[in-house]
Amino acid sequence: MEILILIFPWFVIGLVILTILGSCVRIVPQSRAYVITRLGRFLTVWDEGLKFKIPFVDRIVKNVSLKEQVVDFPPQPVITKDNVTMQIDTVVYFQITDPKLYTYGVENPMSAIENYTATTLRNIIGDLELDQTLTSRDHINTKMRALLDEATDPWGIKVNRVELKNIMPPRDIQESMEKQMRAERERREAILQAEGQKQSQILVAEGEKQAAILRADAAKQAAILQAEGAKQAKILEAEAEAEAILKVQQATADAIRLINESAPGQGVLTIKALEAFIAAANGRATKIIIPSELQSLAGLAASAKTILDTKDPETITSTISTD
Repeated sequence: MEILILIFPWFVIGLVILTILGSCVRIVPQSRAYVITRLGRFLTVWDEGLKFKIPFVDRIVKNVSLKEQVVDFPPQPVITKDNVTMQIDTVVYFQITDPKLYTYGVENPMSAIENYTATTLRNIIGDLELDQTLTSRDHINTKMRALLDEATDPWGIKVNRVELKNIMPPRDIQESMEKQMRAERERREAILQAEGQKQSQILVAEGEKQAAILRADAAKQAAILQAEGAKQAKILEAEAEAEAILKVQQATADAIRLINESAPGQGVLTIKALEAFIAAANGRATKIIIPSELQSLAGLAASAKTILDTKDPETITSTISTD
């Protein structure tokens, strides 16, 4: 028991020492910065990593985030050049670049930025009319960012962007704007409908034109094919007639050649001549012209008369035999 009483104070003292030593060791996260003072006077700024401080002497007075931050300020009443009161709220994107200036440059930096933003916004909007305000957001954003960045530079703050979130005119002006926008939409709709009808008519006319061209081209091709067919038919017909004539002539020539090769006698020639006369007269001829070469044949006239009178092949044969 006495040993415990003796050990306990030393245990408490050791625990206090360990606690004090533990409080002297700090790990600074990335994208953070600690502002350190020594005996109430600024000492340094710790960046990320393992850091040590003297107990009861050094003190962390500010834990600063180095990331880009966003602050949304409530709507502010502003008056345009043409005396229209509007409510405009802004969004500011900023980043702390100097933790020391941010700590000691201004008291309550966010309130200072909000007030300066409202003042700057009123000055800019006061030089613009309502229509210009509604159509010049980019110009207003750029001008406000430049003015805010210049004003906050002594506070260790860099303003990256400023955006006008909402521009809210009075109710009566909103209704007038809505009517104007509705009329503009109706006008654009009418223009689009007219343009659509125009394009539709153009397409229909173009289609009819193409159809007429195709029909004319088809008729032309049909006429060409018909003419080509008639031409080919005539060519084939002429070739057939020519071939038929050629074959008849060839047959006649072959017959003459065969007759010449067989050396027929006078009697055979006489018979052939008579057959030719009979074929020419065909029983209906009233006059027969006899070649001079056959007039010398004795009894030819009488035989021919007998043949024509009788019209009997047997009589012809018997007459020729008698002769």
